[in-house]
Amino acid sequence: MGPAPVESPLVARRPRSADDTETSGPHRLLNLLRSSVPRVHPAGLPFVSAGLVVAALGRHHRWVRRVGLTAAGANAAFFREPSRTPPIQTGVIVAPADGEVCLIGESAPPPELGVGTAPLMRISIFLSLLDAHTQRIPVSGEVLAVEHRPGRFHSADLPVASADNERNSVLIRTPEGHQVVVVQIAGLIARRIVCDLHVGDAVRIGDSYGLIRYGSRLDTYLPAGSQVQIEPGQRTLAGETVLARLP
Repeated sequence: MGPAPVESPLVARRPRSADDTETSGPHRLLNLLRSSVPRVHPAGLPFVSAGLVVAALGRHHRWVRRVGLTAAGANAAFFREPSRTPPIQTGVIVAPADGEVCLIGESAPPPELGVGTAPLMRISIFLSLLDAHTQRIPVSGEVLAVEHRPGRFHSADLPVASADNERNSVLIRTPEGHQVVVVQIAGLIARRIVCDLHVGDAVRIGDSYGLIRYGSRLDTYLPAGSQVQIEPGQRTLAGETVLARLP
């Protein structure tokens, strides 16, 4: 007789957990879509919906349907709110907007905030129509003031835009007592500034707080003694790119 057959050991299969379910099959695909396709800011939903309604009403007319779908897609792209991860290091000021750094220099902060007339280092970011227009908190802290001021609609990349254009200014105090000013400035095409902040709000670096519709600019005023970490012409990502280090 030959040798007795060797029985293969039984291998216990680990029970599938809820985490396994969410990382396989439809759940995995859904998570992949969520991470790849940015959500649309709530302020943009009416514009996306309007395009879809036009497409639905004109579904029997090719050009009407195309116009509606194109408008819906363009607005979904404009009002996109990409996921962002703030830097882990402390004591930094991050970009409040996607765009290109167009100006760096000293200037007095908006007078309506009541923080004095002493010039502070200002970093200006210009947003083109192709940039995500959701704005993000540059530092963690408490909102001390929110002031809206009507104005003109010069091209947002011009130096006079900071003084003359319609704007919404926010003053934030960090836990260490530093004060940072961030200003939403309407541009040549932009006609609507959205800001979700109120005095007394506790805010976290990188959180979304508003947007400007269709081309704009963001000015960030740094506390005295801050170290600028960026140069004119550089591209920024809101909530991620470090603009400066606090004193």
